[in-house]
Amino acid sequence: MIMGNLDSKINQHFAGKVVRKDLTKLVKGNAVVPTYVLEYLLGQYCASDDETTIKEGVERVKSILAEHYVHRDEAQYIMNQVREKGSHRIIDKVSVRLNDQKDQNEANFANLGLKKIPISDTIVKENKKLLSDGVWCILTLAYIPTDERGATPWIIESLKPIQISNVDTEEYKAFRSNFTTDEWIDLLLQTMGLNPDEFTRRSKIMQLTRLVPFVENNYNLIELGPKGTGKSHVYSEFSPHGILISGGEVSKAKLFVNNSNGEIGLVGYWDVVAYDEFAGRSKRTDPGLVDIMKNYMANKSFSRGTQVYGASASMVFVGNTDNSVPYMLNHSNLFEALPKDYYDSAFLDRMHAYLPGWEVDKLRNEMFSDGYGFVVDYLAEILRELRKEDWGNNYQENFELSNSITTRDKDGITKTYAGLCKIIFPNKQATVQERKELFEFAIECRRRVKLQLQKMDETFEPVDFSFGVVGEGKTKEIFTLEEVQYLGKQNVFAEDTIESEETKDNEKRKTKLAGKHIEVFDNQKGVSYKNLFGEYFKGASKVTIIDPYIRLPYQIRNLVELINLIASHKQADEIVKVELITNSDENFIDESRERLKSLQDNLSPIGVDFNLQFDADIHDRYILIDNNWKIILGRGLDIWNKTNGMFDIAETNQLYRTCKGFSMTVMEL
Repeated sequence: MIMGNLDSKINQHFAGKVVRKDLTKLVKGNAVVPTYVLEYLLGQYCASDDETTIKEGVERVKSILAEHYVHRDEAQYIMNQVREKGSHRIIDKVSVRLNDQKDQNEANFANLGLKKIPISDTIVKENKKLLSDGVWCILTLAYIPTDERGATPWIIESLKPIQISNVDTEEYKAFRSNFTTDEWIDLLLQTMGLNPDEFTRRSKIMQLTRLVPFVENNYNLIELGPKGTGKSHVYSEFSPHGILISGGEVSKAKLFVNNSNGEIGLVGYWDVVAYDEFAGRSKRTDPGLVDIMKNYMANKSFSRGTQVYGASASMVFVGNTDNSVPYMLNHSNLFEALPKDYYDSAFLDRMHAYLPGWEVDKLRNEMFSDGYGFVVDYLAEILRELRKEDWGNNYQENFELSNSITTRDKDGITKTYAGLCKIIFPNKQATVQERKELFEFAIECRRRVKLQLQKMDETFEPVDFSFGVVGEGKTKEIFTLEEVQYLGKQNVFAEDTIESEETKDNEKRKTKLAGKHIEVFDNQKGVSYKNLFGEYFKGASKVTIIDPYIRLPYQIRNLVELINLIASHKQADEIVKVELITNSDENFIDESRERLKSLQDNLSPIGVDFNLQFDADIHDRYILIDNNWKIILGRGLDIWNKTNGMFDIAETNQLYRTCKGFSMTVMEL
């Protein structure tokens, strides 16, 4: 495998702590173990860029899994091996319960099937998570026959959880400085097993938001969206400090504390407790559980009986939506799919962020990475260490929130922002613009929660979700993408001086055009050249397009669509001149010239006189129209993400394409 620049850089600075992500699939076989278990082993034997070492390491890991991993259908065979050999190392998930009648801790093996096997108090004290739902371990199990009545021949001689024992957080922070922000984000995506080339900037931020519960104490996150987008994957596979449970299979005793024996539940042992398949209107819940969760999510504590307990576990709720976003916005709300008992405004107000799962593409083969990323357990331990740091007020260095924002809204925004900063900028070296991107996203995630609560409960008052940059003296209101896309909340089409595709034919149109400034979200749909600036081509006889990057097929497709728009505003007997000035990159100029010459020949019959100039020095992107308008394009004509090919409706309809984030200014000359 030939490594790219980023992969080489990763291996250079984090040697021994990274692994090639396609190796996980290579060794997994039919071993149903979490990714962090496999990568722990791969990290021991394959943390290298040397192909020979990797090949040998993969075979070693395969051998370890074949020899020591316990498949449920092979449990009897493994037990016989232990009996014959006297002892044997195995890989299994182990949980421990106290037998108060015998006054001893007893271990249960998930796959081997053995139950109530005595385990030393010392091992339990060193690994307290054994007392919860279980931990994946490498352990030595012995067999010593005994005639003693009631005694078991099985003995746990040693046990080691499958996780990295210690990490150097300061080294991690220092090495972060060797990567650009884009490189670091891509490294984290690859660590999660994802191919960063298949994700937009906004989509990458959303994927990283799934990690915030691992780096922030008592963080409450909800994500609802279509099936197949990987909502629950990170909580079951990424970290040994998180646990994924079914939303319908939890009780007060299991989650918080068992009143009968005083045994602490999941929130006492795990950093993240995630509910899978949380949605479903007909799902039944444990009576009174919601009330306890409300108190815990708000106050970081819970009471059972007369005792009050504190815990730091973050709560995550993931589930599937039943309807499209436009339907929910117009007919119900974005929480409509939740079970009846959880469809409670007081409970939902505890959510710090609502992640829009409908924006995440369904996972396809090409979306998985074969590049290098951190051994997931290494990053999991780093995030756990960063969890101890409080960055909650760091936003005040750069930003000022509206005075009308409630304490609960502020907490949601600041925790999401702090978590993303810890993940992306652990060394705290970020520009104000980079911080602003994350702060706006954090506000959007909390605004999404609050807007739905206002629809559910009229006692929730509107909130001004605006902020200002310290020292600038102006504020900006933040809208969610679905507001912009479906409700027209943002000034996307400026002063409503032009008619969008959705405007009714009989709507009275304004005759006077005005300049405008537009900002478009990353991943936003419903944007076309026509509704951005189509009206400004009326009466034009000459249009000059300056864009340095018109060379690749999809870029020329964009140009063709623009020229088609220009041509639609002229009379049939008129001729409009269109001049393109683009970059003369020697690597592309021959192909570009050929493609654009072909375009030129095809435009003449429809009354478009197309001319082409190459200029190696141009950098700006704008359109000049001889009717005295100038359209300044932040990204040039390249405003959309790639489509899924010729059979994707977005390929032929701009309105169905997702945008790259960009700004556009139209000014009168």
